[in-house]
Amino acid sequence: MRIVPDYDTCEGIGMCQSMAPDFFELDDDDNLQILDEHPAEEHRTTVAAAVASCPVQALRLEG
Repeated sequence: MRIVPDYDTCEGIGMCQSMAPDFFELDDDDNLQILDEHPAEEHRTTVAAAVASCPVQALRLEG
């Protein structure tokens, strides 16, 4: 699986970071950083929940 961010849509709200801090982080300027673009399958539930929690739908999963 692969995390695909839409940086133009992201508003830096941080729901993804709060739900999956091992995979998402906001820098000092509230810009999204993907810490692991290809998480292991064992993390699918956590990552999928974080992606779904984005209020502006700036994240999606492929694969």
